[in-house]
Amino acid sequence: MSTFTIFLALIVVVAFLLVVVIMVQNPKGGGLSSSFGGGGTQQLGGVKKTTDFLDKSTWTLATLMLVLILLSNVAINRGSGNAESKAIDDVNTTQPVVPAATAPAQTDDTGTANDSAQ
Repeated sequence: MSTFTIFLALIVVVAFLLVVVIMVQNPKGGGLSSSFGGGGTQQLGGVKKTTDFLDKSTWTLATLMLVLILLSNVAINRGSGNAESKAIDDVNTTQPVVPAATAPAQTDDTGTANDSAQ
C-alpha cells in the first residue's frame, strides 16, 4: 500500500468525522448541547462545555484535514520526474520522417553499375 493511499484513507475518515461533528451542532444553540440541559447541578459537562468541545473538535478536524491534504500532495508518485510536456512529444512523434528520394543506380545485363551520365 502506497503512502498516498494511506493519506487518502485518513482524509476520508477525517471528512466523515467532520461531517458528523458539524451535523451534531445546532446553529441556534440546541443540538447535542441542549440534550445535556436539566436541573442546574445535574448537567453532564454543561451546555457551554459541550459547545466548546464541538467547536474545538470542528476546528481541529478541519486543520487536520488541511494538513493531510497538503502532505498527500508530497506523497503523490510523480513518475520519472520528466518535467517536459507529453503534448510536445506527441506532436513530434505523429509526423513520420520521410527520407529524401534517391534515384536507384542503373545496372546493365552483367549486373554491374552503369553510369548513364557518361
